[in-house]
Amino acid sequence: MTRAWILSSLLVTGCGLKLHLVDASVHKPSNVAVYFNVVDHKDVGVPNITADQFHIYEDGKLVSPFESKQTILNPEVAAVQFTLLLMDMSGSVTQSGQSGPLADAASAFSERVSKTQEVAVYAFDGAKEIHPIVGFTSGGGSVQGGINALRSYKPRDPSTNLNGAVIEALAVLSKHMEHAQQPLRFGTLVVFTDGTDHAHRVARADLMRALDDVNAQISVFVIGVGAEIDPGELKAIGRQGAVLSKNPAEVKAAFDKIAEQVEAYTRSFYLFSYCSPARAGEHDVRIEADVKDRGKGSLEYHFNAIGFQPNCDPNTKPAFDVHHPKFRKAESVRGIQLTSR
Repeated sequence: MTRAWILSSLLVTGCGLKLHLVDASVHKPSNVAVYFNVVDHKDVGVPNITADQFHIYEDGKLVSPFESKQTILNPEVAAVQFTLLLMDMSGSVTQSGQSGPLADAASAFSERVSKTQEVAVYAFDGAKEIHPIVGFTSGGGSVQGGINALRSYKPRDPSTNLNGAVIEALAVLSKHMEHAQQPLRFGTLVVFTDGTDHAHRVARADLMRALDDVNAQISVFVIGVGAEIDPGELKAIGRQGAVLSKNPAEVKAAFDKIAEQVEAYTRSFYLFSYCSPARAGEHDVRIEADVKDRGKGSLEYHFNAIGFQPNCDPNTKPAFDVHHPKFRKAESVRGIQLTSR
């Protein structure tokens, strides 16, 4: 496999689309595959883009789609996504009569998200550890059955260890990602809480450092519903999105909104494959997305076509270099390795 060296992973046209390059695979006879995600000017994922809405330029010249045989492959051949739902089950939740509606909201969320990825559910209270409710699994039925345990959940400590729980959940999610067979692994942490950190087991500064250091392949969303929530605090945790409300009756709507965002984010990843007409030399490539009513955007990279030949099949499974340094980035959070290889 010939390595594709990235020149620019992001190029934005006006206030339209942004294409974030994750990795590229280039191999003989003349296959080029690029894995990336597309978001709009509000950083919301853009799903359902078709192959004919992308244009390929090699060295500034448009490549005919008939010559390139461009296609979008099923991303599951190279990538996998996981979501961990972290539920606040402290005394303020379990003793307020909210356990039932909260379990219903979590169940609907998990059923929706588990259609495209594996989902796990963990609970936290004031204790140091987070508590597994449902292990990583796909299929809404399996997840929903376990979530029923939230209805009768009894906290080990009625306080709220929000800061520590988020750090522990990042470690659990990252560790599970390490064991995936696919070379490209992505995780999403969704945190629900009805308030703020009261246990003070972990300083807020430590939590912020953990969020700053976590691998770029992990996204964090927050659902905050309750009279005690601190919007500024929760928005700082939910780096990719936060839905907040002081009204407990809006808990299901909040979960639905985050489920929509996670679903859009998951479906905004594309594995784009084509056959290059180049047969030798170094080349600059630009892939442009042009989506009606959403705008345009593009990404660029550079590759070497030495030894390229005809008879390329764009449906060939690409080979990504998981030993590249960016897939071995590891950050230590309280001594726990947060890494995606």
